[in-house]
Amino acid sequence: MTKRPILVAGGAGYIGSHTCKRLSAEGFLPVVYDNLSTGNRKAVRWGPLVEADITDTAAFVAACERYRPEAVVHFAASAYVGESVADPGKYYHNNVQGTLSVLRACREVGVGHLVFSSSCAVYGDVQSAPVDESAPLAPVSPYGRTKLVGEQMLEDFGRAYGLRYAALRYCNACGADPEGELGEWHDPETHLIPRALLAAAGRIERLEIFGDDYPTPDGTCVRDYIHVSDLARAHTLALRRLLEGASSMRLNLGAGRGSSILEVLGAIKRVTGHTVPYVMKPRRPGDATALFAATSLARKVMGFVPELSDLETIVRTAAPASGLSSDSTVDAYA
Repeated sequence: MTKRPILVAGGAGYIGSHTCKRLSAEGFLPVVYDNLSTGNRKAVRWGPLVEADITDTAAFVAACERYRPEAVVHFAASAYVGESVADPGKYYHNNVQGTLSVLRACREVGVGHLVFSSSCAVYGDVQSAPVDESAPLAPVSPYGRTKLVGEQMLEDFGRAYGLRYAALRYCNACGADPEGELGEWHDPETHLIPRALLAAAGRIERLEIFGDDYPTPDGTCVRDYIHVSDLARAHTLALRRLLEGASSMRLNLGAGRGSSILEVLGAIKRVTGHTVPYVMKPRRPGDATALFAATSLARKVMGFVPELSDLETIVRTAAPASGLSSDSTVDAYA
């Protein structure tokens, strides 16, 4: 059976590569479009690679003309809140100009379906959680603002040109492929769970935690941690719904519950038997107090229910990359 081509912008990255694996398993041919600035060539395993930048509209058009994708799945973006505060120009260039370039290319070649990797950062510092899709959109960081602008461009292109899209909002992608084919390969590594595991393994001196004075039960900020393989499945579900004729959608994705940073460290201790050494630092600008998603709409619209997004499973799949493994002698409920 001939596989159906899908162009995956940012498909050599962490979430993109896991999604490419899922797409391939479901009968699609993921064509990776990535400049490899943060993506990893070794993660491109299920289809061809076009090495180019999303701001290069002509190159994106050429890739679409060569492979004739049925849709685009768009992950390519800069994605660090703290960095966006320090260097907003980079974020507006990559995330806003880059997304505009993708949309222009799609219109030029007649690609009418797009799945967009958005973020719960579009909600900002919400007053109560879980947050649902009807909540006000008031991002507090340049990163969140660029994701909101991306969603607004999708809406405008949909209204003017008939583009149908899915904007998927989620917080913290984490974990790794349970089959061990893919991991979280960032250099340098900045994400909480892999850095905490590196600290537990003694590969970095300690984890830095930014703020212990938030109005949360233990003082550390609360986030929604969703397993990357669950995200890959959700992106594929959204793609299928669009290809089947569904209307455009904006959906939260997540575990549906919040966990504090110290709760994450507790899960690492339970699963691996290793304590995470850490040091407290002042809060960072742009970090919200508590942000986790209400996910009932994603379940209603596309039948998505997370299967791997409990903290223990996340840690268990992520641990091998740090040199740790699950400690079967440790009581997971201790």
